[in-house]
Amino acid sequence: MAERAKSPHPSSRSKKPAVDSPEDLRAILAKEVVGQSAATDAIVPYVQMFQSDLAPAGRPVGVFLLLGPTGTGKTRTVEVLAEALHGSAKNLLKVDCGEFQMEHEVAKLVGAPPGYLGHRETQPMLSQQKLNAATSEHSALSVVLFDEIEKAAPSMTRLLLGVLDKATLRLGDNTTVNFENSVVFLTSNLGAREMMKELVPEFGFQAGAPAARGDMRGKLQRVGLAAVRRRFSPEFVNRIDCVITYQPLDAGSLSLILDQQIAGLQRHVNTRLGARCFAIEVSEESRSFLLRNGASARYGARELNRTIHRHLTQPLAAMVAVGRIEPGAGVRAELARDGESLDLQILGSAAARSLPPMVLIADDNEQLLAFLNTLMAAEGWTVLLADSASKAKQLAAEKSFDCALLDNLLPDGSGVSLGAHLRRVRSDVPIMIMSGRISEQEEQACLSMGFPLVQKPFDPRDLICKIRRWIGTRLLAA
Repeated sequence: MAERAKSPHPSSRSKKPAVDSPEDLRAILAKEVVGQSAATDAIVPYVQMFQSDLAPAGRPVGVFLLLGPTGTGKTRTVEVLAEALHGSAKNLLKVDCGEFQMEHEVAKLVGAPPGYLGHRETQPMLSQQKLNAATSEHSALSVVLFDEIEKAAPSMTRLLLGVLDKATLRLGDNTTVNFENSVVFLTSNLGAREMMKELVPEFGFQAGAPAARGDMRGKLQRVGLAAVRRRFSPEFVNRIDCVITYQPLDAGSLSLILDQQIAGLQRHVNTRLGARCFAIEVSEESRSFLLRNGASARYGARELNRTIHRHLTQPLAAMVAVGRIEPGAGVRAELARDGESLDLQILGSAAARSLPPMVLIADDNEQLLAFLNTLMAAEGWTVLLADSASKAKQLAAEKSFDCALLDNLLPDGSGVSLGAHLRRVRSDVPIMIMSGRISEQEEQACLSMGFPLVQKPFDPRDLICKIRRWIGTRLLAA
């Protein structure tokens, strides 16, 4: 067996670097996979064993079976883990088991043996090269996903016995694939219907009423395990390290997911439109409308995603297609009078900004200052650079500026304190705080003073769009 490789330190130049510690990974999973704390608690220790080079030899780092109703975050968990480890949610080896429902289709995974027709033309899907491609410079741990495993032909589970037990897979050309540096996930909807009947009984006095969630976790776990044992052989089930049953999403979880979906839509607009991007605002009434129409225990977050797509994304796309939204403007979603749709209102236009804005930047990192200076100069903006809080105060006293971008850790003070000083000097100017890590007390101070946080490392396009929008709002109000 190949020796386990220790994952290198993440590159500081990466857009989304690998997590520094299991605590960071735990926080990322808890934030991105809403309402499924059991999954986070089960997965992180196995990653920690690999990072400490103490994972058992001769088998995969971990084998997980993820159960539960559709739309509860099973596949999302695997994608978030891949993004946390490697910087991209696509950096994983995924097998859609729905494509292997026939016995002969399973041969695509390992390739045809020598002497069979098409041997040289058929490349196996589970090759060592493809498995290695699922790693990165940040981590040598590859993430492997067999999605909806119950849909695959029985021969696939027999094929996987060697992978789950000995971390080896023999291909058609008699070469082997080593899964020892891999974490394997199997997702399944087995028992989902029975789980929904437990949650919302169809008959009796409780029909149509959601069941109490007190002891529901254990009951759903038992329902899922019973369905797994009926479908798979005992030797297959015994090779699974952990079976995790995902809980149906409650109203609070769906509300957090809505916030994530809106933020994701904003990032998508910034990335795809670049200099033509605009800001999206959703009122509380609009949020309630989206939740009311998109919250579903049966379909989970997928129903909410479809509702956002229908009532927000598609109307925005239509407005962009006909040129109604100018670069740097804002679009606010309000509930229509009939209460059955959203009314999208354009808040500002580029005509309100005839002069190039001036941005004050305070950071003691010379390379970052040079990068931001080049970035904003390309937009035609004027930049005031300061490597300390005292220098920033001096520049603020001498010159007018439209926006301030402040690092939280300065040689002679914090960015939050500097922002409070600048706010007293220029009460109408947007002030943003840059930080890789910030204390809870400083975060509360930023919230109370209205200082948006820019997390390091950041996407330059997101930053430019945010500054353009905040400056535009100020000038329109003037």
